[in-house]
This record gives sequence, structure tokens and C-alpha cells, in this order.
Amino acid sequence: MSTPRVVAVTGAGAGIGLATARAFTAAGTTVAGLDLREGPPTPGVTWIGCDVTDEASVGEAFAQIAATHSRLDTLVNNAGIGAKGTVETATEDEWLGVFGVNVFGVARVSRHALPLLRHGHAPAIVNVASTTAVAGTPQRAVYSASKGAIAALTRAMATDHIADGIRVNAVYPGAVHTDVTGRYDADRETAVRMLTERTPLGHLIDVEEIANAIVYLADPRNTSLTGAGFRYDGGITELVNFGTA
Repeated sequence: MSTPRVVAVTGAGAGIGLATARAFTAAGTTVAGLDLREGPPTPGVTWIGCDVTDEASVGEAFAQIAATHSRLDTLVNNAGIGAKGTVETATEDEWLGVFGVNVFGVARVSRHALPLLRHGHAPAIVNVASTTAVAGTPQRAVYSASKGAIAALTRAMATDHIADGIRVNAVYPGAVHTDVTGRYDADRETAVRMLTERTPLGHLIDVEEIANAIVYLADPRNTSLTGAGFRYDGGITELVNFGTA
């Protein structure tokens, strides 16, 4: 019997991260769920407290993974936060806070994961970006900039670690239905309705669909897939919405 693959997922306690952890375990994978708070009891998931903005916390989390498994097959950089505003209204603290999690957190976690990934089987990294990285979105300057950085970082990492046999790809979710959808808007219900209406397919995206995309990008059978970005956005970045079906 083959040894189960070992996967680490940041921000695994809820939303896309939790759906991803569950999708991997459904495929017979062992998952280390990294988050500030422990997620719900999930068979196959070991919860590890981790603050991606703290060097010591990240180091301790990966030391625990190393002690238990001595390798890592897949890293999913999912932890992220949002912000609303323009370059004129966003504060210095908002810029530092969002980039601290969304960009520096990815770099920090990846740095600690790479030594274990080099011992993994068909190792892969999947970064969670956003369609805001490639499509202008009102009132999302800080968030868009951070996800644009992830898009560029994905390509840079894919190039830097190709000699290690580590594939690096990204998924670009559009408007996903989670507990935080619309959180940064004054009227959450109105925001969700607007997100739905401006999506050409006419519906928000289920977290399970994004999770399945992440599992696909990490699949060891995809030996030629690296430096790529998959858009799961209901058509919002490529299609003009003249009215949903």
C-alpha cells in the first residue's frame, strides 16, 4: 500500500481552506491544517496553530510537520485577509497588514516548507490568488495589489524551484460564497447580490469547486503544469455580462 500524501494548508479553519483540507482527505491525503484557531473536527486533518505573520510560529508549525512526517508533498498557501478602499483612503496600517498576511505570509510559509517539499513525492505548491489580480475591481486597491503580487510570486517561485522538481501554480477565485463574502461592505446583503449579478454565470462560486481545483493543481499526474494560473470566476474576467441566464 502506498504512503498517503502529506499536505499543509494555511488558513484551513474555514472557507476555502477548510473545503480544501476536506477535499484532500477525501482523496486519501494526510492534511496538516494551519490556522490561528483550530478548525472543526475533521477526520484526516491534524490542526496546528500557526500565525503566518510570525516567523517563530511558522517555524514551529513546520518543525511539527517534519517531526511527524519528515516530508511534505503539497503546500497550499490559502491564508489571506481583505480590505476595502482606494490608494487615497487606505491607511499605512492597512497596506502593511494585508501585505503582511497575503504576501509576506506566503513567502514566509513557503520558505519553511521548501526543505520538506524537496523530500516530497512529486511536490507542489498551490497559491490562492484572486481575479482581482487581473481585473480592476472598485474599492479593492490594497487587496488587488496583494493578490497581484501573489500572481507574480507564483511565476517567480515556479522558475526558482523547477530544478528541485517542485511545481508552483495558482488558482484565481472570483466571487466565492463563504462566511466572509461581503464582510468589507457596509451592506453585506447588497454586496452579495451585486457580486452575483455581475458574474456572467449568475451565481457565486462554491468553496468546494475552488478546493477541487487546488487538488487538481497538486495532482502528481500533472507533471507538466507549473507557473500557471487557473481562473474560477464565473466568467467575470473574460466575458461581458449582458444579463445572466
